[in-house]
Amino acid sequence: MKETTLSTTSHTWKIFSWILYVMLIASCQQPKDALQADDAAIADESQTENWLAYGRTHNERRFSPMKDINENNVANLKVDWYIDLPNDRGLVSTPLVIDGVLYFCGTMNIVKAVDATSGKLIWEYDPEVAKHVAGKRQIGWVHNRGISFYKGKIYAATWDGRLIALDAKTGKEIWSAQTFAPTESLYITGAPKAFKDKILIGNGGTEYGPSRGYVTAYDAETGKQAWRFYIVPGNPADGFENEAMEMAAKTWTGEWWKHGGGGNAWHGFTYDADLDVLYIGTGNGSPWNRKIRSPGGGDNLFLSSIVALDPDDGKYLWHYQTTPGESWDYNSNMDIVLADLKIDGKMVKTILHAPKNGFFYVINRETGKLISADPFVETSWASHVDLATGRPVEVPGARYENGQAEITPSPLGGHSWQSMSFNPNTGLVYFPVMHFSMTYSDDGIDVANWQNKAFQRGTGVNTSVSKKQPREYLSSLLAWDPIKKKPVWSVPQNDLWNAGTLTTAGNLVFQGRADGKFLAFDANTGDELWSFDTGLGISAPPITYSVNGRQYIALLVGWGGALAGTGGMNMGWGYGVHTRRLVVFSLEGVADMPKLPPRHSPTLIEGSNFILDNNLAQKGVNEYSACAGCHGKGGIANGMAPDLRASPIPLEKASFNAVVRDGAKVSMGMPAFPEMTDEQLTALMHYIRQQARAGIPKSNSNGSH
Repeated sequence: MKETTLSTTSHTWKIFSWILYVMLIASCQQPKDALQADDAAIADESQTENWLAYGRTHNERRFSPMKDINENNVANLKVDWYIDLPNDRGLVSTPLVIDGVLYFCGTMNIVKAVDATSGKLIWEYDPEVAKHVAGKRQIGWVHNRGISFYKGKIYAATWDGRLIALDAKTGKEIWSAQTFAPTESLYITGAPKAFKDKILIGNGGTEYGPSRGYVTAYDAETGKQAWRFYIVPGNPADGFENEAMEMAAKTWTGEWWKHGGGGNAWHGFTYDADLDVLYIGTGNGSPWNRKIRSPGGGDNLFLSSIVALDPDDGKYLWHYQTTPGESWDYNSNMDIVLADLKIDGKMVKTILHAPKNGFFYVINRETGKLISADPFVETSWASHVDLATGRPVEVPGARYENGQAEITPSPLGGHSWQSMSFNPNTGLVYFPVMHFSMTYSDDGIDVANWQNKAFQRGTGVNTSVSKKQPREYLSSLLAWDPIKKKPVWSVPQNDLWNAGTLTTAGNLVFQGRADGKFLAFDANTGDELWSFDTGLGISAPPITYSVNGRQYIALLVGWGGALAGTGGMNMGWGYGVHTRRLVVFSLEGVADMPKLPPRHSPTLIEGSNFILDNNLAQKGVNEYSACAGCHGKGGIANGMAPDLRASPIPLEKASFNAVVRDGAKVSMGMPAFPEMTDEQLTALMHYIRQQARAGIPKSNSNGSH
């Protein structure tokens, strides 16, 4: 009996020991504290394992203190693992990494979680955007710049205006909030911003109807609206939401509210954990032409501004307007980077900002006072910024009041949304810039009676590419000293629309380009240290993280964004030809990643049986304006959508009708246009065929391709 008792006790102890062991192993496998990351964790610049927010931390610097990969060994960087993404097109998103899991969003706002060391799929969430837009009028693009993470949840926004909270472990939907009415001609392409138990989201749509911009904060736990801040004032007869709107209304003239006003904030959200302030970058005017929306002039607050808000209730604190009375699509939705700089012998908490208008701004973020503003590209619209008033000194005729005006930067901007990074070790800011001029004119536009319609693109001004360009090359990668207020180095680049940057303590700057090259540069000198040909244009910025002591560099590959859609030139990135990818590099990488096909030129279809009516084709020019944002200017696509000149669908009316009016391709991101008439559809078919035949060399115009 005694022996049996000892045996039972021993057996019980073994079971108990085994349970303790299992519990210990389980606890070791549980996500670390970062999985429940709060504002303190997201603000921590010292941690290296994770990439917790859009700009890595609340400071939005896109700087990593990691230096395992550095200027001395970066030449040994190789592909560690990759994922083919055959259903994706334009990829512009910043991935997140939390405790060995990499999260990213792709086309149609599908969110994926994969193992950060292998790419193995953990979960996938499809918000079923196609179902939500089916049968509805819709505009915009089906890509998104990123997602947000906060206290165990992933937050994603959709093209059709939903903000969604997901369980980070399982991908299960927790809540969903509709951020604007489906009847509004708005869309979302920006990343949500998480801060203080709230999620902020804005919207785009300035060019697609009377639009009044706003941002909204939602409770991170429940999805209930916490507060909303309108960027421009509404109709005074309806009363003003707050004192800020009443103040702003004094800077508008005419009946601006009939045009919406604009200001849509679709990117550029930064939370200052040190000062407990939220900054938002605001958009351009709706329409662009101030003569229409505010005929008596005025600064038109809060267009093209940085606006500081109380993060708890959204109340206005201060603003700085980069482009008063904006008339060129010079929004300030670009990155708002926080840095502490030594200026005139004193440490100053600053904002670093390089908006479209071509001036680099250093702003005291405690007061909103301008410290410096200097041109980083050619700025033919303004000679300089007056530091005493904070206002740009405009060049006479820049507002195309005397006819045509050749203006630099173009509506693409001196710098657009492509990510900017700041390296506190070098003291330099790195970002892609564009040297590009366009001609503005409102000749032929009835300024007094012009009115845009919902879901129809309109700017109130005509633009065309200027014959004379500022430089022999279109763009460059720029390293800017915000204290000395000048460039330190630049790398000329031949193509427009290159991707944003990442900088590290390894004295490196990483950037992807439109030509498909992914490069590493010496952060001090700009010398090229490493280059990898991904085989496809790049628009997304890289990130870096570490797992088990290994540093990785991750990048989504797939040219996207506005220029990749509107195009007008053939970069050779064919729709359905070049597979989009997530590619991850390390010094230890040994993955054998197959090369993609060479650059592609579409085979244009003459359609010899199609009897072309040039008069109908001329009418189709206006109809095609709604198509150009994805299918390319003049029908020349850049890979975001099919080249319609090479598609058989526009040759047959029933098939074309099914796609354009009935929405047969909504699941692939092609919105329906149910309001289009038979006459309009026919005119569009003739325009596409005219463009196809115009692009076919005469020697091949016999229909044989």
